[in-house]
Amino acid sequence: MTRRSDKESDEQSDEGAEKPDKNKKKRSKGEKHVSFPPDEQIVSGFAEHRNIDRKADSCLTLTEVMVAYQHSCSRHQVQPRANVVQQLQQGVCVGGSVKCLDLKGERLDHRSCEALEVVLKSLHFDFINLQAAQLEENGALSLLDMILYYESTTHLDISDNSSMGTSGWRALAHLIKQSVRLSRLDACNVPMVDYPAQCLSKALLTSRLSVLHLHNAQLSGVPLYTLVTALKSNRALQELHLNNNRLNSYQDALQLGDLLRYNNTLHILELSNNAIADAGLEELCDGLRWQTAGLKVLLLRNNQITANGMVHMAKALPVLKVLQILDLGENLLGNEGIHVIREPLMVNCTLLQLGLAQANITCEGAVAMAEVLAESRLIQRLDIRQNEVKVGGLMALCLALRINRSLASLEMDDIPPLDQDEFLMETETSLRSEIAQRCLANADRSGLTTDTSETLPPKTDGQADSTSVV
Repeated sequence: MTRRSDKESDEQSDEGAEKPDKNKKKRSKGEKHVSFPPDEQIVSGFAEHRNIDRKADSCLTLTEVMVAYQHSCSRHQVQPRANVVQQLQQGVCVGGSVKCLDLKGERLDHRSCEALEVVLKSLHFDFINLQAAQLEENGALSLLDMILYYESTTHLDISDNSSMGTSGWRALAHLIKQSVRLSRLDACNVPMVDYPAQCLSKALLTSRLSVLHLHNAQLSGVPLYTLVTALKSNRALQELHLNNNRLNSYQDALQLGDLLRYNNTLHILELSNNAIADAGLEELCDGLRWQTAGLKVLLLRNNQITANGMVHMAKALPVLKVLQILDLGENLLGNEGIHVIREPLMVNCTLLQLGLAQANITCEGAVAMAEVLAESRLIQRLDIRQNEVKVGGLMALCLALRINRSLASLEMDDIPPLDQDEFLMETETSLRSEIAQRCLANADRSGLTTDTSETLPPKTDGQADSTSVV
């Protein structure tokens, strides 16, 4: 794709703006002046123009697009990608739209990227997967420019591409800023430091992205500060996923707490598998108190949080205004931590789902949660998998559900150990059965289903089978 990009024009315009005096000397008396419309109108007009081009190609069948792709490969002297040909042969096209263009693991050099233009021009994809496509600078620049020019997708994954270079990142930033269709970006397993962090953050100031996944992107420290600074004024992003970034309990948590103070647009904040710890949780809880219309989901699985951290959560729970889903799984809360948040949970007026999987809880902690359920009129889902909850805890939960009318799903480890006493096994089986029936009755009464867009994460690989009733 050899067309000149808008960003190159912007750069040249910036250079010209630095020398106003020289320009004034060259102007003649009768010189015409050009005024441009606001950026929003430029972008809208740009998109409409691309839509007209796409309508002209929308009559093409997938077979015709495949043939055109093969001819394009011949012109660019590259072999057609068997994966692309197969997807075009087996895909389903509805009104010029196809579900996915999966290029994961393909080695896309510059010429291979150029050959894809006919595909991106002819079809719109719900998802383009470029994960681990070994994109180099020229190829990334060309491909991302085309995706923007033809507004080819709503969801783009460029994860595991660490060699895109300065031009590639600049093209990605331009795509994020200018695209009117792109709503989700995945950029995981890529070091988001220095220039990439600056590029992304600057683009987020005006982007329309609603979902951003940045797992394992080395965001701790200055890169996170740069990102948060942009997101404080962002009013489009609704989901931010920052798993596995080694986020710490001091500086990083402080930045995230600040984000929650100033941004009321985010609905989901995922911070699992970091090192927020108890001190960092205090910063987050301070920020949560400022949330009046934003954050509904906070995922803190595996963050080195202990019972001491629950002291901060206990202060925040009674005053939360919007938080509906809280996941504290894989933290060493213990029974002590559950006791600390027991009464605050009873008075909380927003929480619908609570994750306590692998939280070092025994029957004592289960009894405390049963007391919460007996008082709660809100909690719909509770996850207590991978805890030492036996007959005593199950009995307390069962008794609570004879009163509770809200809990529709209680997730717990499946099937008691076979080496248990036969009487205990029968008792436990009976208790599980009653719990399941009462959860089903609550679900039917409330009209709840398993088809929810915002829910606790599913079990991880290797986790024991569980019983979940909704």
